[in-house]
Amino acid sequence: MPEENAAKALETELEKSRLAQETKNERQVWYFLGYFLFGIHIIAFVMIYAVRHAK
Repeated sequence: MPEENAAKALETELEKSRLAQETKNERQVWYFLGYFLFGIHIIAFVMIYAVRHAK
C-alpha cells in the first residue's frame, strides 16, 4: 500500500510540473508571436516612409 501512495504522489507531482512547463511554453509562444507581429509592423512603417520620401 505505501508503494501505491508514493507512486500516486509522484505521478501527481510529475503531472503538476508538466502542466506548469506547458503553461510556460505556451506563454513564450504568445510572446514570440506578439514580438514578431510588432516587428513586422515596424518594418512596414519604415518601408512606407522610405517609399514616400524617395526622390
